[in-house]
Amino acid sequence: MKQTAYTKKVGLLSIVGAVLMTGVPSPAAEDPVSRRQADMKAMAAAAKTISGMFKDPAAYKASEFKWAADTIRDKSGSVLSAHFGSEADSRQSKAGPNILKERERFDRIANDLGDYAVALDAAAQNNPGPMSASMRMKPGEAMGGGPLGTHVRDEQELLAMPAEHAFHLMLQTCTTCHAKFRME
Repeated sequence: MKQTAYTKKVGLLSIVGAVLMTGVPSPAAEDPVSRRQADMKAMAAAAKTISGMFKDPAAYKASEFKWAADTIRDKSGSVLSAHFGSEADSRQSKAGPNILKERERFDRIANDLGDYAVALDAAAQNNPGPMSASMRMKPGEAMGGGPLGTHVRDEQELLAMPAEHAFHLMLQTCTTCHAKFRME
């Protein structure tokens, strides 16, 4: 039987409903590769939401910006690290085998992602109206970060930078992690 988008959504809702009603995870919910892929897709969608607002500042809505930042924050750090707690045992997985060998670096990158999301959340809270000029990078402003995954370690410096800069550093963190720990 061919599944349509509608039947897939109904099936997913049935799984979610079963978990909520019974408290017993379904086999699909127990699959770590599926869980982490779902979280990665949620983070990508959240980043796309934020990106769209920087491309079109008139589309900025603080509540949506905050929701997107919080989605990334909630799925990064220790949550993200836990998704990669053991050897990838699935052909579906694109996780590199070096994650376990370089655990400390992987965990640091996962935490960095959360730090940038916290800075974006703070920017949304501080800018409840239209997107302010303070959220945007100035022409010629140095980007920082880069492919080596340099992170702004000082919390005050991170919170003081324009949200757009924090967003670019967050995207560079994603790129660094994928380049280092994801198989093609």
